Amino acid sequence: MAEILVVASKVKHYIREKSELSASGEFLEALSRRIESLCLEAAARVRADKRKTIKARDLI
Repeated sequence: MAEILVVASKVKHYIREKSELSASGEFLEALSRRIESLCLEAAARVRADKRKTIKARDLI
């Protein structure tokens, strides 16, 4: 199992509040993997542009 990059209780609470559904641990792991992928892709864009700071525009 990879490191969880989200606050599980907050994600579960948000999902419960917005959809009246539950979030499994498996969902939280998948969400963390997606976030990890987004971060690594953004970092690659920043390096390609020879910058040092990841910005919102790098999530495209």
